[in-house]
Amino acid sequence: MQIYKLLSALLEYPDQELIDHLPELREHITQCLDTDTTERDALHVFISYLQSKPLTTLQEDYVQTFDLTPEHSLHLTHHLFGDDKNRGPALIDLGELYKDYGVEVVTNELPDYLPLVLEFIAYLDDNEATVFLSDAHKVLSVITENLSKANSAYAALLSIVAGRATLTRLAA
Repeated sequence: MQIYKLLSALLEYPDQELIDHLPELREHITQCLDTDTTERDALHVFISYLQSKPLTTLQEDYVQTFDLTPEHSLHLTHHLFGDDKNRGPALIDLGELYKDYGVEVVTNELPDYLPLVLEFIAYLDDNEATVFLSDAHKVLSVITENLSKANSAYAALLSIVAGRATLTRLAA
């Protein structure tokens, strides 16, 4: 699903390639059929945020937000287990799930890294994606709340993900 690929790209560390492709991403958002108006508006605002700042400022903000502030971590199991020994088996299980779906992870990131998770669920149908994300709803809501309290522009992206991580969407 296109929305998850967009969110994955926007939640990655910002680099020049991302900045160069912002006009194309904006066009994809406009044409994205699997989003509602509120989601599209939030994505356009985020793209405008990225376009309004120098790349080095965006990179500093990203590092401060996600790498230096543990309560904003994009590693989902961190919020469940911290450094507890139970985190390892959870990461292994997630990696095995990717393999079961025929997905080969070619990154140095752990399998619970949200942009990687979003990249994976982009290949699932809408119902599967919702069920998969619903397991992480509580964690996604906590991260969204933490980012909102910090007035982070990234809160809007996490809000979209958290909003899609509820089984009530299946009844609609």
